[in-house]
Amino acid sequence: MKFVIDSNRVIAALVKESTTRKILMNNAFEFLAPEFIMTEIEKYKKMIIQKASISEDEFDILLSLVFERIKIISKEEYEGFAEKLKNEINDFKDIAYVAVCLAQKSDGIWTHDTDFLGQKKCKVYTNIDMLKFAELT
Repeated sequence: MKFVIDSNRVIAALVKESTTRKILMNNAFEFLAPEFIMTEIEKYKKMIIQKASISEDEFDILLSLVFERIKIISKEEYEGFAEKLKNEINDFKDIAYVAVCLAQKSDGIWTHDTDFLGQKKCKVYTNIDMLKFAELT
């Protein structure tokens, strides 16, 4: 199954060994993200390092491992969808995730951001949903 992963799930996977990290590393899933996710992660780098109690080098290694599991989708690949969504989705950052979902014909978006529930273009899944999918594979 193919899912767009929201930055909140990536940050959760970076902060600690958790259900989120186990789901992310599950080979039953393919994960996609808009290219600006790296900017979002970088914005929270210091907070992640502090919460995870890791060094900057350890952060870089962990980030590299996490992004081995995530295919980055360039803006050019989804911008046509993003243009159409501008009047339908309030949170500007959410537009790219929904646009990637539509452009890549993904099964949905994996997030814990309730703002995504306001849109009807893509299905939204939480960790509980993802664990159920993992049991089926």
